[in-house]
Amino acid sequence: MDERTLFTGFWTNESRTTRNVLARIPEGSDYRPDPKSRTAQEIAWQIVCEEKMLIEALESGKAEWAPAPTPPTMKAVLEAYEQQSAGMEPRWSALPADRWDRPVEFFGSQRSVSSIVWGFLFDIIHHRGQLTTYLRPMGSTVPQVYGPTADEP
Repeated sequence: MDERTLFTGFWTNESRTTRNVLARIPEGSDYRPDPKSRTAQEIAWQIVCEEKMLIEALESGKAEWAPAPTPPTMKAVLEAYEQQSAGMEPRWSALPADRWDRPVEFFGSQRSVSSIVWGFLFDIIHHRGQLTTYLRPMGSTVPQVYGPTADEP
């Protein structure tokens, strides 16, 4: 199995789980565990923007960070994630095979595609984990991530 196939499989599975976590964020919640922390909606939007930046960097050969403002509702964030996610697998598959062997300009330096894609996947998983710790204090439930939870045995 080549790296693109391996990565795309992981990405697709993790994306489904991320969607399930985002769907549990209550509308209108401004919960944050600490004044320095971001709200769940802000973290969710960070995930959306990171995924968008990543695929566009691979398609263009250059990473550019220019996130749009956070939408006013969690519903809009979730809809953006779902729409974007629906088109990701075809975009990963459409990348030329040699794209995985060429470096990408990553904020002023050249980096291997492998280090960028796996690094961002792990960062998104990290942010998703943050969100799971927010859910119960916001009055929501925690979906299964890598196995049962107290809310979904």
